[in-house]
Amino acid sequence: MKIFFHFSVIGFSNTYLIGNTAGGDAILIDPGHMDIELLKLIEENNFTIKHVLLTHRHPSHTKGLLTLLKIYDFEIYANSPFIMDYKVKTLSDDSLITLSGIEVSANLIPGHSSDSLVYKIQDALFTGDVLMAGRIGSTNTSLSRSLLIRSIHEKILPLNDNTLIFPGHGPPTTLFVEKINNPDLQSEYKQ
Repeated sequence: MKIFFHFSVIGFSNTYLIGNTAGGDAILIDPGHMDIELLKLIEENNFTIKHVLLTHRHPSHTKGLLTLLKIYDFEIYANSPFIMDYKVKTLSDDSLITLSGIEVSANLIPGHSSDSLVYKIQDALFTGDVLMAGRIGSTNTSLSRSLLIRSIHEKILPLNDNTLIFPGHGPPTTLFVEKINNPDLQSEYKQ
């Protein structure tokens, strides 16, 4: 399995391309912006996008769908029945699916948004705006913040320390680094 990273200055967001080593059908996570660099990344590695996973419905994670749908025929997966009027295969908490020969588990982690999902593929965790290097996602209320922190403590922190964190914004990190350095996880809710 290969994981490719694409950063877009529009929205300052990360998109991830995941596929088998030989190319073929692939998964795209959070296409916030579709540009020529992302298209080259897909095509030069002999991938065809068959599945798009959305961590949540904010535009910096979904806007690229408009262009992608003109190029590829794929299914969209998220925790909402529709994204920008497109029908979505709805995933709930603790969903387990196999896409393009790759096993993906999804967990609902509300707080940043009510529909925030994180996706685990092997030892990689795609967190959207739930957990980033040195911080957690923004929230609108103290209740949402508490919910987000509690969910991270219950569903993410028990994972293996070597789990790679691929966030929607900012650089990748590891779970171990976040456990010892992330101030949002140190000073808040502990169980």
